[in-house]
Amino acid sequence: MASKTWFITGTSTGFGRALAEALLARGDRVAATLRRPAALDDLAAGYGSLLWRAELDVSRSAQVRRVVDDAFAALGRIDVVVSNAGYSLVGAAEEPTDEQVERQLDTNVLGSMTLARAALPYLRRQGGGHLIQFSSIGGQAAFPFVSIYNATKWAMEGFYEALAQEVAGLGIATTLVEPGGFRTDASTRSADAAAALPVYAELREQMLRNFSEPAGDPARLAAAVITAADAIQPPRRLLLGTDAYHAVHASLSARLREVEAQKDSASMTDNT
Repeated sequence: MASKTWFITGTSTGFGRALAEALLARGDRVAATLRRPAALDDLAAGYGSLLWRAELDVSRSAQVRRVVDDAFAALGRIDVVVSNAGYSLVGAAEEPTDEQVERQLDTNVLGSMTLARAALPYLRRQGGGHLIQFSSIGGQAAFPFVSIYNATKWAMEGFYEALAQEVAGLGIATTLVEPGGFRTDASTRSADAAAALPVYAELREQMLRNFSEPAGDPARLAAAVITAADAIQPPRRLLLGTDAYHAVHASLSARLREVEAQKDSASMTDNT
């Protein structure tokens, strides 16, 4: 397999870091972006010119476009663009401040959309490429106390569902990565918590009792993403984790049952 060049956001920790490490180890070039580039000093020392770094806060659209321009100018062809940067906002729908909600949308939705939109002209001109968007189990199945986070992931699922159809004839592949629970800092350093209202205390306690330690291994996820990117026909969705499979299967099955129950009543508005 010929080496590739990757552009990845959010590479300081978690999935982004695991993916960058795995790619560099196999000899691929990585354009790694993060808010504090010094966090990758160890990788720079070990891999030299294979690693290109840039400071990037994906909530700043102009900076996203500038860094994408700089990366393509410096590296020429980029084969795979990975939108990984993001975080979770924890709280019932009415608990976060407007500022917290706006920051969540700016980072998880507008930042991800801007990255794809900025990369597309380059991918078209070079005759193809692959856009990989990190979604979540929460992009297909919704859970209490992450309603705003769920909304951002459902938004990106819809965006990529349409985008995949737009670029299918241009040699550009798209993949939504949908992980379940993994052993990363997603619920600690990379999470933001809203002020808790007493009215939700009982449900919150119930959710905490049902919470189990994440089983997913970030290194295994990185390997699965790389395998998908190497495929001749990459999957449009990559579901990772047994918990993700069960939750998404249950959610989609319930929604399909609701659709089927309205098969006859849906025609009431037809102009026949």
